[in-house]
Amino acid sequence: MRRCFLPVLVLLAAILACSVPGSQTPLPTSVPTTVILTVYFTDTARYQVGTEPYEAAVTRMVTPPASLPEAVLTQLFLGPSKSEKAQGLVVVLSGTTGYSKLTIENGIARVYLTGMCNSKGATYTIANLIFANLIQFPEIQWIKIYDQNGETETPDGQSSSIPFCLEP
Repeated sequence: MRRCFLPVLVLLAAILACSVPGSQTPLPTSVPTTVILTVYFTDTARYQVGTEPYEAAVTRMVTPPASLPEAVLTQLFLGPSKSEKAQGLVVVLSGTTGYSKLTIENGIARVYLTGMCNSKGATYTIANLIFANLIQFPEIQWIKIYDQNGETETPDGQSSSIPFCLEP
């Protein structure tokens, strides 16, 4: 009887050791070193002949950001690369120099521009590019763009809005 007891005791000890919290080796978790973003720029060839959409998508690899929409806006304001420019892609800034803040709440993205925005009478502005870039995210249904003074045409409600400086 003693001979049977020892193997059972060893088996029981092995089972207990495996079930003790912290006794198991954690599985390795890998953090991606880069993420792929889709960024839209204006395709001058399409724009010049009036063929919509005027925006063309490019991909960018960046280190994982805290916010994908913010990372896309940052890439937008960095502008197209040399090879993208060679393909006829541009960023229409409309006098802006970037953005100071992006918030997303209740489906509304609020973008606060820097620089003196001015459409100069154009119907196609930085607003078109901001819309094209942010609408790709399912958490964003409406986009409100604010000028350098923190103003937009329709600041309240579930609707999109641009500042007066981007009107034609």
